[in-house]
Amino acid sequence: MIERISVRNFILVDSLELDFTAGFNVLSGETGAGKSILVGALSLLCGGRAAADLVRSGSEEAMVAGEFRVANHPECLAWLRERDIEPDDGVVLVRRSLKTTGRGTIYMQAVPLSRADLEEFSSLLLDLHSQHEHQSLFNEASHRRLLDRYADLEERVTAFGQNFATLGDLQQQLQQIVSREEGRLREIEFLRFAIEEIDAAGVDSEEMPALESERERMMQYEKLVEHMESARNLVEGDSTAEVSAPSLLLQFRQVRQEIHGAARLDSSLQENAERLDGLYFEVEDALQSINSYRESLVYDPARLDVIEERLAVLRGLSRKYGGSLEAVIAYRGSAEQSLEDLLHAEESKAELRSRIRQLEQEILRDAREIHQRRDEAGRALQEKIGAVLKDLAMNQARFVVEVEARTNDAGKMVCGSHGADRVSFLITTNTGEPPRPLSRVASGGELSRVMLAIKTVLAAADNVRSLLFDEIDTGIGGAVALAMASHMRALSDHGQVICISHLATIAVHADNHIAVVKDSPGERTVIRAATLSGEDRVREVARMLAGDGEEQHSLEHARALLQRYRRKIDGQDQ
Repeated sequence: MIERISVRNFILVDSLELDFTAGFNVLSGETGAGKSILVGALSLLCGGRAAADLVRSGSEEAMVAGEFRVANHPECLAWLRERDIEPDDGVVLVRRSLKTTGRGTIYMQAVPLSRADLEEFSSLLLDLHSQHEHQSLFNEASHRRLLDRYADLEERVTAFGQNFATLGDLQQQLQQIVSREEGRLREIEFLRFAIEEIDAAGVDSEEMPALESERERMMQYEKLVEHMESARNLVEGDSTAEVSAPSLLLQFRQVRQEIHGAARLDSSLQENAERLDGLYFEVEDALQSINSYRESLVYDPARLDVIEERLAVLRGLSRKYGGSLEAVIAYRGSAEQSLEDLLHAEESKAELRSRIRQLEQEILRDAREIHQRRDEAGRALQEKIGAVLKDLAMNQARFVVEVEARTNDAGKMVCGSHGADRVSFLITTNTGEPPRPLSRVASGGELSRVMLAIKTVLAAADNVRSLLFDEIDTGIGGAVALAMASHMRALSDHGQVICISHLATIAVHADNHIAVVKDSPGERTVIRAATLSGEDRVREVARMLAGDGEEQHSLEHARALLQRYRRKIDGQDQ
């Protein structure tokens, strides 16, 4: 519910704060006192459109703020969680500003909002019923939800929606299989060929580098042999030369012997001698490795042909299946899985069709049962709402809950995620006229009474917790006004009701009575408002009764009405 509204520099308002309570709130005042201005301020808090001329003359900026209690409203709390907005002790503060330039800001707590966000949030919590505001009940989608709540069908419809979504998934899977049917056999043959080709090649991811290295050695055989022979001759000496030069190894051995001889004379050379030993043995070992490599060098034209052929096969597979042998091996694995899926596609298709037929039958059966329960609940609902409309002096009005099952040309039900029904609330206020959508009811007073009747009957089913009725008492009085007041007070047992009223017979039922006055204390007109109690409230009710808040008879009548209709709580006056 809304607990407080603060208004500053808005039309004729300088600064004003109003506290609302749970239960039944009434705003009263002379015609033209400014009650509609406060309704306009509330409309801004509900995401209504703003215009620069709403800023009070002489001011740069108008501001409207509201404190909304959301602690016990699951839908509001879920909306806030989605946007990381944290209530403060179950209350959120909404602030909306408007500048003379036409620009403005909207904040909830410290989080900026768009006007659409504010409108969406307020629709969960507050419903304005006036001649100039849209209503949540104008939205046909809400008609179905309200009827389902009234018929206790919400859980059933949720389960229906889950089955409907499952059916859509299964149908999509079947469509994918069917769409692949034409190319299925061709794809099976291709995958089989690819697997057989890869398996026949015996692909090993390490094979290609080894083959390329071996091929390179054969291609460079003569140069490698030349280098190896030259290196060995330098180290060991060239036995084929006419004049043999001393070999590197022989000279190294002689150097080593000389240094060892010197070390026996001077021990400080022992470390150098040992280092030469290490170098000598390293050279000797390297020479053995060089000789082994040289002996392994073989030029075999037949082996080179085998290598070339094998590399051609491996490179061809790489080009076809991914660019590398690792990719070829990975492709082989995925091809095997795809082949398995394709081979079982027929079996999967038959299973899917069976599941789809079964689920379609279940959904159609549920849709018929839901339609029947909606139809029965709709007739009961329209009868109850019609009875309330008669209490509210709309004897010629006829309220209709239309539950129409959608069908195709063959007469078969066409289902959606909520069933097969189109639910519409219709109304006619004049005898002989056909029922029309609620949004086409022209009179603001009639519209508010229709909404009051609907809300009265659907109070327990509607999650909107705060209702504001403007112009609801236009053209009525007497017993009808008392009936209207009784319905609004009963409705306030389920949530907050705020009513703009000119009738004392309505005002005396209120739990919280606020008076709005227009005053000109100086050179400018201002609007003020205050919560009434005691004799102040008696005088305001007397004014509403007779136009004179000081006439003794009116005061006595006002006191009697207030005493008679004061709400009792546990046997005590409120």
